[in-house]
Amino acid sequence: MPFIPHTDQDVQKMLDVIGADSIDDLFDEIPKHLRAKPMDGIPLGLNEMSMMRLLSERAQQDEGALCFIGAGAYEHHVPAAVWSTAMRGEFLTAYTPYQAEASQGTLQLIYEYQSMMCQLTGLDVSNASLYDGASGLAEAVLMAIRANRKSKSKKVLVAGSVHPLYRKVVQDIVNNQGITIDILPINTQSLSLDHSALGQFESQDYAALVIPQPNFFGSLEDVNTLTDWGQRHGMLVVGVVNPMAMAMLAPPGEWGENGADIAVGEGQPFGLPLASGGPYFGFICCKQKLVRQMPGRIIGRTVDLEGKEGFTLTLQAREQHIRRSKATSNICTNQGLAVTAATVYLTMLGFEGLLQVAKASHHNTNLLVSKLQSVNGVVVRSPKTIFHEFVIELDRNVAEVIDLMAEQGVLAGFDISPYYSEAYSDLDNCLLVCVTEVKVEADLDLFVESLKRALQQGAA
Repeated sequence: MPFIPHTDQDVQKMLDVIGADSIDDLFDEIPKHLRAKPMDGIPLGLNEMSMMRLLSERAQQDEGALCFIGAGAYEHHVPAAVWSTAMRGEFLTAYTPYQAEASQGTLQLIYEYQSMMCQLTGLDVSNASLYDGASGLAEAVLMAIRANRKSKSKKVLVAGSVHPLYRKVVQDIVNNQGITIDILPINTQSLSLDHSALGQFESQDYAALVIPQPNFFGSLEDVNTLTDWGQRHGMLVVGVVNPMAMAMLAPPGEWGENGADIAVGEGQPFGLPLASGGPYFGFICCKQKLVRQMPGRIIGRTVDLEGKEGFTLTLQAREQHIRRSKATSNICTNQGLAVTAATVYLTMLGFEGLLQVAKASHHNTNLLVSKLQSVNGVVVRSPKTIFHEFVIELDRNVAEVIDLMAEQGVLAGFDISPYYSEAYSDLDNCLLVCVTEVKVEADLDLFVESLKRALQQGAA
């Protein structure tokens, strides 16, 4: 969309009208020590031609490479109709749907999205999305603290197998609110939670237990046992899930005897391209009893005075998102266009289509695992219970191998060493590899050959 910035003359006219000498004067109530420092790393403004050339060069850096990186953002096929529909003017330029009489199309789409997410997660309620999966997990933690009134500790127990960047985002968001995050240790042989360590936490008061499925390593956790354990000790259970995997795996609402209380995750697998890292959207679903603590918008279906079906915001007034003292969250404007694309994607594929994508991804992953078993210098660390990611250990420095494979046009995976090797030395030189339905066997063979060459070059 075109953007026409204010000229210096425009800015000066506005300052003259309000009686300010400069734009900085408008922020004089903010103490100087809290203000952002000069952004020396940001170049000066470019003219249109130079800017378009720079962006084109940046975009080309992402083209042509064969990508095996996952770790929370996944390369799935996006049917052309998804964004052809989402980019229609009615969706692209629609404002937030506070005026129901002018926003029935947007409201209905969000209602359909919520309905499908509830079906997928096996829970009662979904909101109208969050910013992304990581901040969505922070929202779920805050929600659990508010909702679990039996717990007085403001402490949350988080599996060490949750994505390390998710854990960092949660820590950054909740730390200043007096909330303590304790980490459950992992078993490096199974690359899942260490169940023998649960006993040391049983006597403590925790508001919530956070469980991933699949976990960061691609392994499957024993969610039934963990959910029952957490709820038996007074915790609300938060499931961090890959939504595509839910087409194959038991949904959070069916974990254990009573199901998880909250489910959260990243919606990017549903129709959103990798796009250099975003924008994506987070989703959150919960049991009916927790709906009053749900952050963000919730769309309901009703009938008007004439009996005609209609859609509207429900349970929360607009002030819920504007008045800080009344709000459950800072969510106001969110990734609505990304949710639109996801809704179109889910509608097009249906449950059977999602299941086919999940099965194809799982099949391709197992195929690559089998091909790597005989490669010298490679040890497959993951157990057999994986979805579409797995961990391999190399006899060379992982970062060097990644660089050497990138020179061959193959993006090898995600280096987990910086996040786990300090606490778990046997995870040094470990690489997280992802395979989805878009790969064919020739791609897998190319990965294997590229890895062999990189290991040989590293040895040389």
